[in-house]
Amino acid sequence: MNRMKSFLTGMGLVCLLGAMPQLAHAQVGEFRRDLAIGINGGVNLNSMGFTPTIKQGSLMGMTGGVTLRYTCEKYFATIAAVQMEINYSQQGWEEEIDDGSNNTYKRTINYIQVPFLAHLGWGREQRGVQFFVNAGPQFALYLSDKETYGGDTWDVTNRPNYVTQQYGKEIENTFDYGITGGLGIDLSTKIGHFILEGRYYYGFGNIFSDTKKDPFSNSNHSIISIKFSYLFDLLRTK
Repeated sequence: MNRMKSFLTGMGLVCLLGAMPQLAHAQVGEFRRDLAIGINGGVNLNSMGFTPTIKQGSLMGMTGGVTLRYTCEKYFATIAAVQMEINYSQQGWEEEIDDGSNNTYKRTINYIQVPFLAHLGWGREQRGVQFFVNAGPQFALYLSDKETYGGDTWDVTNRPNYVTQQYGKEIENTFDYGITGGLGIDLSTKIGHFILEGRYYYGFGNIFSDTKKDPFSNSNHSIISIKFSYLFDLLRTK
């Protein structure tokens, strides 16, 4: 319930940010109808929020897909747009096992990921640099996963807190949702937009069932992404 409240609050803030330029359009807004499309790619640094806790490092995975951005207005110095992506995303976790064994474990979980973002930018619209903020909800659909075990002998007898139920456990919730946000720079040139962005995603959904009888009350994604995108303009009103 608390996660759902946080999700709805985040959605409301994003909608408010996107609506503010429209509310003042009659006074000072400058209309835009710019459409850009392109590709994105980068790396994810993944971990999971488990309760009870599991000691983890960062699992590196790839992310990439297509980006569509529609710019609707300039309000004072703020350029307002909406952005959607369809991405392939590798997520999951890698454990730091320090129980005296030489075991290693990681689990890569593959998703089709769709963020819907409010995009606010400041700077040059053409032939220059623009700083921007992205924020909005993100949804993902599970595709597959892979567990990788390492060590001479697999031994779970001395794991911290005796938390071992994650090994071999099937992904029980195949739909993931949460909120994401990031900061970046957009270099606009005559051949398109070259974009570098850092983004963080916090998942509100759990990959495992979380009823009282289940071993984990939380099992949600936490992702830091570093992405590079290239977009070219299909429509340009200015």
